[in-house]
Amino acid sequence: MKKIIQVHVYKGETHYVAECADLPVVTQGKTLDELSVNIREAIALQLEGENPADFGFDQHPSILASFELEPAEYAKA
Repeated sequence: MKKIIQVHVYKGETHYVAECADLPVVTQGKTLDELSVNIREAIALQLEGENPADFGFDQHPSILASFELEPAEYAKA
């Protein structure tokens, strides 16, 4: 059983977006704090009334978010 729900976070045009790798969950938020609340809520709603084991998860999985960053522009010497 998996103990971690993996979430990929990236910056869209106007909002931050989070997509779960293991669940059919996608949400967004204007700030990272808002996104954090939204992803927890969206995952809880997806698993509500379900057995996490049916999705391959431990009874109380944690959430691991990886954040995609754009490369920095380097100043030319």
